[in-house]
Amino acid sequence: MNEDIRGVRYTSFFAQESLAPQPETLAIDRSPSELFIGVPLEISAYENRVALVPHAVQSLIGNGHRVIVQHGAGEKSNYSDAQYSEAGAEMVPSAKEVYAADIIIKVAPPSVEELNMFHADQILVSPLQIPIISQEYIETLRKKRVIAVAMEYLQATDGSFPVVRIMSEIAGISAMHTAAELLSNAKGGRGVLLGGVSGVPPAKVVILGAGVVGEFATRTALGLGASVRIFDDDVYKLMRIQKLIGRQLHTSTINPVYLSYQLLSADCVIGAIHSREGRTPMVVSEEMVAKMKDGSVIIDVSIDQGGCFETSEVTSHKHPTFSKYGVVHYCVPNIPSKVSRTASVAVSNILTPLLVKAGGTGGLEQLLFRNPGIRHGVYTYKGCLTNMYLSKHFGIKFTDINLLLTSHL
Repeated sequence: MNEDIRGVRYTSFFAQESLAPQPETLAIDRSPSELFIGVPLEISAYENRVALVPHAVQSLIGNGHRVIVQHGAGEKSNYSDAQYSEAGAEMVPSAKEVYAADIIIKVAPPSVEELNMFHADQILVSPLQIPIISQEYIETLRKKRVIAVAMEYLQATDGSFPVVRIMSEIAGISAMHTAAELLSNAKGGRGVLLGGVSGVPPAKVVILGAGVVGEFATRTALGLGASVRIFDDDVYKLMRIQKLIGRQLHTSTINPVYLSYQLLSADCVIGAIHSREGRTPMVVSEEMVAKMKDGSVIIDVSIDQGGCFETSEVTSHKHPTFSKYGVVHYCVPNIPSKVSRTASVAVSNILTPLLVKAGGTGGLEQLLFRNPGIRHGVYTYKGCLTNMYLSKHFGIKFTDINLLLTSHL
């Protein structure tokens, strides 16, 4: 055996070292920390929601956190400054004071003006809305070293996306209520009652898409007594919606010939087709729309992704409809903003437990490390872009969020 001048065998030395107990690096439990949360007034056009409602603020403050709210932030959802103040929030007049907080919660993406108020290592929780995001927006977040979390990509343990689902539920229900209103004479419709009455047949509703929006539009239409037809290219979704509704439904795959036939006699058509990437497929041509009955109604919920009707054009909550070929079109993005109080409570109910949990684990960054569902929503982290789709779209280097978090331990 090889020996050095002290007579120590090299082979024995390495064998002994390999058998000795080795230090192990484990995640350390963090003590609870105080979060500093800011809720600014939304300045986006026709955005009526607020990210945290007063009872959510009260819950956060009760858990030892600090919440600062800009004057008027909840007014469009019928929450007064007095209600926030009574819940324990610090009320301030300017957005600049709110943006001093460590965590900013919004229900609309920040404007360029708002982005300039961010500071290094600040955390932003807001929708991403990929169709309207620019490279300048991403570069500003990177330059400011902001940790940006997209609400719509927050993932539950079952793989679902809670914010997307709850907004889709609202959109589906609201779409049918809007259709019932637009079918009346006062709104330029056919003067048809959606559910009909004794001796008079109900209105015929065609729903394109059997996802969450389609499911809740179907529930609402059936609840009002309408006759419903559902189209989707995914047979399993059609099977799923029948199981969830609990009754046999009139369903079909999207066959252009049969769809055209159904549209001829439809009183209302709901476009609820969702695309996982890019634009929604356009399944209803201009020719199909031209053959529909005068005064019939189209609600294009898919307009957020470009729309599934060839005749669709983006409208607003201020001017929600237009008529083409005698058919009333409603193509408003962000339908949940129409029922802002309900939508605000729904979003707040999802975000508040996450913030409370973050405080209990030592901060939101620690929660990101422990929770892959929340980590899934991160798209910029301290100067790095962590969303693969945005990386390909803008040609910016992608960095895996898992590597970044472990390197910062």
